[in-house]
This record gives sequence, structure tokens and C-alpha cells, in this order.
Amino acid sequence: MAIYDPKSHKADEFINHEEILETLRYADENKDNVELIDALLEKARPRRDENGKLHCVGLTHREASVLLACEIPEKIEKMYELAKEIKLEFYGNRIVMFAPLYISNYCINGCLYCPYHATNKTIKRKKLTQEEIRDEVIALQDMGHKRLAIEIGEDPRLNPIEYVLESIKTIYSIKHKNGAIRRVNVNIAATTVENYKKLVEAGIGTYILFQETYHREGYEELHPWGPKSDYCYHTESMDRAMEAGIDDVGLGVLFGLDKYRYEFAGLLMHAEHLEAAFGVGPHTISVPRVKPADDIDPTEFDNSMSEEMFLKLIALIRISVPYTGMIISTRESEATRGRALELGISQISGASRTSVGGYTEEERPVDTEQFDVSDQRTLDEVVSWLMDLKHIPSFCTACYRAGRTGDRFMSFCKSGQILNYCHPNALMTLAEYLVDYASPETKEKGMKMIEEELEKIPSDKVRKIAKENIEAIYNSDRRDFRF
Repeated sequence: MAIYDPKSHKADEFINHEEILETLRYADENKDNVELIDALLEKARPRRDENGKLHCVGLTHREASVLLACEIPEKIEKMYELAKEIKLEFYGNRIVMFAPLYISNYCINGCLYCPYHATNKTIKRKKLTQEEIRDEVIALQDMGHKRLAIEIGEDPRLNPIEYVLESIKTIYSIKHKNGAIRRVNVNIAATTVENYKKLVEAGIGTYILFQETYHREGYEELHPWGPKSDYCYHTESMDRAMEAGIDDVGLGVLFGLDKYRYEFAGLLMHAEHLEAAFGVGPHTISVPRVKPADDIDPTEFDNSMSEEMFLKLIALIRISVPYTGMIISTRESEATRGRALELGISQISGASRTSVGGYTEEERPVDTEQFDVSDQRTLDEVVSWLMDLKHIPSFCTACYRAGRTGDRFMSFCKSGQILNYCHPNALMTLAEYLVDYASPETKEKGMKMIEEELEKIPSDKVRKIAKENIEAIYNSDRRDFRF
């Protein structure tokens, strides 16, 4: 029997089944233990020392599981209040914008929950040429996007690493009007250290790979054949990525495939493992849920959760892993995304199309989609909505390009310097969006927000420079200022 060891590089040891079962037993035994629950909430509260440095220790998977099991209404409300407090301390009211870019849906895996599975005969298969990728990128630039996440099916013959690398090079090369994709994140199948090194050399931002489920038996049932069926190889992928020099990695499970309490514990254990083994936790955590798609009926999976439990889970991830960016996609509705933003989400996609080649089409194509998009608003509508909710839409990529990644980003975040760096960077990139892409109504609303938010920058020097840069953006073609 495998022994739980967060520093181990073996999947069955850092995601240990018996440890998760014991965690769930402990949570059930203590879900009404008010004294313990209060102590955990107090432990997780952010504090500043005499030098103004933030300190926030988060919670372990076992501690957080107690809070997840707790059903006491007033304690749940305290969890929500704490999640909001932590979110504001570390990320302020900024929300980072991105879009997925699907470049091929050819796949040789047998994943039961994904319409890309190799035996699906109804979905249209498509792989973009470099010229088609160029057209997609220009379409995204014309919306105002600066950050993309490449999405691709696993097919070593049709989608080799060379195709991914060529596509990244193409994306970075395109400068259309005032548009540019400044950071490409990559969501590709688990691969070798050698291939991860190639991604580093290509200049990617974050390497993203969802676990789907941490329950090994359930994982193997859901992945009956294909390369992805190897649970350990897939689960250990982030170790290989970090060994190769990718220090920003993004975790996520597909909630609804297995019991959410098990997945929640496993997800936090994975984050703890990265911290223990490499000194830095995940750069992002995503919270996708199973949604309708071609050949896939989500009602076949009986492990879904209520809306309230989903929001509670988001709040507890924020409390447990306070420094990590949290992502919610257009799988979720406008209403769900709005509530989730308050509880910990710091990145959202906007105007997403999950079809291959979908951005160049006037109408959203559905014949190559990976999943149904619930929030189908335009990017301008999403930007305007965020500002109505008092969030700053940010198109910033400064930390990646300034080398503030991995432990350097985490130390920067923990020092409490967000308002002097990320806040003005967000405002400057919002100014770019307003001048180059926004509707007149959104532009007017955004310029008023920028004027108000500039006054929140603590440093007089930084505030002065930010104001000067924003004036240059408003009155010239100068772009891409950053701290």
C-alpha cells in the first residue's frame, strides 16, 4: 500500500487514496465542531506585519475539507466573507481576461466525457493550418484579446509537439493594427520533460493540464484506452513540467466526474505537493464542470453538485490556496460567474468559442465544439459588465515578460505590492482596450473607472507614471507600457 508523502514524485503517494478517505472521515466527524471551524477561519485570515507585508497561511486539504463538510449557515457566510477578504488583499478588484484558441480536435483517446474521443463519428474533425491560425488570432486581436490558451486534442501523429511549437511562433508573430497576443498559455496532453523544455524555449506562459478526476479507479474507468489512460503518467505531468523549467502550471479537475469532496481534497493535495516538492504551488486553479456537448450527456455523470456547493467550493479554494489565480470559463452562466468573481475567481474567459476555427465565423459553429458555451456575450459586453460590478478588466501580461513567474511571482504577490504593480498595469491595458476596441458606452464607463482607480495606487511615483502612460495611450499610438 502506498504511503502518503507530499514530497514524493509518485502519483499514488502525493495523491494518496487512503489519505483522502481518512480526510473525508475526519471532515464528517468535525463538520459540526464549531470551535475547530472558528479556529480554522481565524488561522486562514490574512494579516499584515509591522512592515506591511501580507501573511496568509491558507489551509491544508484536511482542514479545508472540514469547512466543505460544514453545513452551518452562519459559518458558511463567514467562509464567504473570508474568501472575499483574501481575494481583495491579493488580487484587488482586477479580473484578468483571456480566450481559448482551439487549433485541432483530432484525438486518439477514449475519454467518456469529451466529444473529441476517437470513436465519436458525429463530430466534425478539423486541424487549423498556420494561415488559419493567423486568421483566428487576428479575429481575437480585433476583439481586444492579449492572452490566449491553446487547446488541442491528443494525437501524436496529427498534433505533434512540432505543430504546437509552430503555432506558438505564428501567434507571437502577428501584429495587426494595435493588436498583439502578448502571452500564449498552453493546454496540451501530458508529455515528456524534453517536450516541456521545448515549450519553455517557445516562451509559453502557463502550462495547463486538468486532472479531470483524482480518483484513480474512476479515472481509469473514464479513460478506458489511449495515452491518457495512464493515470500516473498524467498525474505526474506537472512534476515533469517543473523539472523542465515551466514554473507556472495550472491545475484543475472536471467537477461532476467523481464525488466533489474527493476531488476537492485531491486538488488541494496536488497544490501542496507542488509547494513541498518544488517550493511553489500552482499558478492557477480552474473549476470547470461537466457540460453538454456533442455525443456527451452530462446527466450520465451522477456526481454533480448544487450551485451553492459549487460557489462554496470556489470560496474554499481561495481560502486554502490564497496566492493562486483562479479561473472560471464560459461553461458557466453570467449569473454564476458574477457570484464566483466575488468569492475568489481572478481570471475569466470572454467571448469564447470552443470550436476549431470558430472565431472567424460570424455565427458560433457547433459542429467542432468541445463543450456548450453558457455565457455567449461579446468581449465588449463582458468588459462592460465587469465594470458595472466594480471589477477592473485586465489584459495585463507584465509579470510573464518581466520574469515574475513561479516563486518570483509568489514572493512578489506575498509582499503586498499588487496595488503598485498589477493595479496600474491593469488600468493601462484597460486604457488600450477602451481606445482601440471598446464601444462608445464602454469607453465612457471605462475612462471614468480608470480616473477613479488611479487614485488607489499607494505610490505617488507609480501613480504619476501610470497617469502619464495612460494619457499617452489616449492621445497616441504608443502601447504596451508596464511596471
